Amino acid sequence: MNTIETLMTRRSCRDFSPKMPDEQTVCEILKAGSYAATGMNRQSPIIVCVTNRHTRDWLSHLNADILGKADFDPFYGAPVILIVLADKNVPTHVYDGSLVMGNLMNAAHEKGLASCWIHRAKEEFETTEGKEFLRSLGIEGDYEGIGHCALGYASGDPAPASPRKENYIYFAR
Repeated sequence: MNTIETLMTRRSCRDFSPKMPDEQTVCEILKAGSYAATGMNRQSPIIVCVTNRHTRDWLSHLNADILGKADFDPFYGAPVILIVLADKNVPTHVYDGSLVMGNLMNAAHEKGLASCWIHRAKEEFETTEGKEFLRSLGIEGDYEGIGHCALGYASGDPAPASPRKENYIYFAR
């Protein structure tokens, strides 16, 4: 699959199989995320890879509480959660972290895995519990949650791409 094909065929997945991806593939996806462009190459983001089921479920409950749906899994059953955070002291931190998220999702697709950007990471890591979780991993600093990349195998086939809207692209010639 070439880059353009990857970009045009990747879809968000909202129904994951419980099958755990192999560690080597996850590490290759993480490496792709670490090569995302960042403002002035400051590399403000960090990625937390969650493969422990108990921790994943705890994060799911915390995220669902923020969403206001306590009995809902906002990670759609994905067995791996990649959390992207970025240093708030870097002016481009949100953009930097967003590019990391894009790289993670596109690399996952190229490697045969499904993904979905899950929001509420900002709110999640502003909580006492979220901050304590980061500290328990040895993460110090003033980080903002940018997003969760739910990762795993899709339970079914992805939906076809929606038609692109009219006037998506303008030329100034």
